[in-house]
Amino acid sequence: MRNQRSFSLEFKRQVVQELLSGESRPAQLCRRHNIGPSLLYHWKRQYSRGKFENEPTEEAALRDRVEKLERLVGKLTLENEFLKKGLQSSLSQPRRNGKSSPGGGPSSATSGGGVNS
Repeated sequence: MRNQRSFSLEFKRQVVQELLSGESRPAQLCRRHNIGPSLLYHWKRQYSRGKFENEPTEEAALRDRVEKLERLVGKLTLENEFLKKGLQSSLSQPRRNGKSSPGGGPSSATSGGGVNS
C-alpha cells in the first residue's frame, strides 16, 4: 500500500505557473515531478480558483458562483417537491373531526354499512 504524498502550496503554485507560462509541457512536468496528469490538471483548476493563495481568475470566480447557485436551486427544488407532496397527502386524507373532506361527502357515509343495517 502506497503512502499518500503531500505537496506544499508553494510547490503546487510553482508547477502550475510553469505549466501556464509554457516553459514546459504537461508530460515533461509530470515526469520531472513524478505526478500524474490528472493531479496536474486538478492543481491547475484549483489555481484558477485562487486556492493557492493567489488571485482567482474572474472566469473561475463566476464559475464558482454559478455552481453555488445551482446547488441552492437544487436544494430549494427538493424542498418544494417535499412540501407539495405533504400538502397533497394532507388534502387527500379524510378529516378527523367528522366533517367532509374537500373532495366528497362525509367520511362516515362512504363506509357502506350503517349502524342500522
